[in-house]
Amino acid sequence: MNPNTGAGPDGEGTPVGRRLVLGMLGLGAGAMAAAPWLQSGLETALGAVADKDPTGVTGLLPNGGGFRYYSVTSSVPHKDDSSYRLTVDGLVDKPAAYRLADLRALPQTRLVRDVQCVTGWRVPETPFEGVRLSTLLDAAGVSPRGKAVRFTCFDGAYSESLTLDQARRSDILVALKLKDKPIGHSHGGPVRLYVAPMYFYKSAKWLSGITVTDEVRPGYWEERGYDVDAWVGRSNGRDDDPTA
Repeated sequence: MNPNTGAGPDGEGTPVGRRLVLGMLGLGAGAMAAAPWLQSGLETALGAVADKDPTGVTGLLPNGGGFRYYSVTSSVPHKDDSSYRLTVDGLVDKPAAYRLADLRALPQTRLVRDVQCVTGWRVPETPFEGVRLSTLLDAAGVSPRGKAVRFTCFDGAYSESLTLDQARRSDILVALKLKDKPIGHSHGGPVRLYVAPMYFYKSAKWLSGITVTDEVRPGYWEERGYDVDAWVGRSNGRDDDPTA
């Protein structure tokens, strides 16, 4: 995977110094056993640094929250209440565009599951909260020809897919919160997909489009060899414990 990178105000990344990287490595190890407030602070600091790191080295660093920062592009625009839109279209009767306020007004579901990356790291008992994907699909009215759902992202590059049956599971969320706080930019905010029972590459960050299609269209990493059906412990040649 390509680690998360970012760009400075002039469009060029600001290099991360060797001392800062070594310091973060030491902090990352120490924070795993530190108080929760220190873990939270380290995670926030690493996210901010990752946004300005053209080398991608911060994506290799652990942090108090256990996550890594990944992106497949050199920079990702920031979205907020005024600029964010989530479209639902394709083989549906009623295409829609949701603002953040619209999504927040819908019934919310909170799930606490382990997060498992196909590269091996795992973050236990991680709360995600948001709107069930099935709620948005039901509101749109899926055509009888609809068999799958394709997801696109406002980084301009990433995509994912699920079968329609998978998309209607109760543990698939259009997520607005992570660890009971609004999802930050480095974690794919303000809105990301959360596919609880599958490897984390299925949980597309920076979600901007939900399109109902007549067949499964492999996503970004599936076009590069990952399994389309990414059940934890039953795919990609791994035997991790299930997350759902």
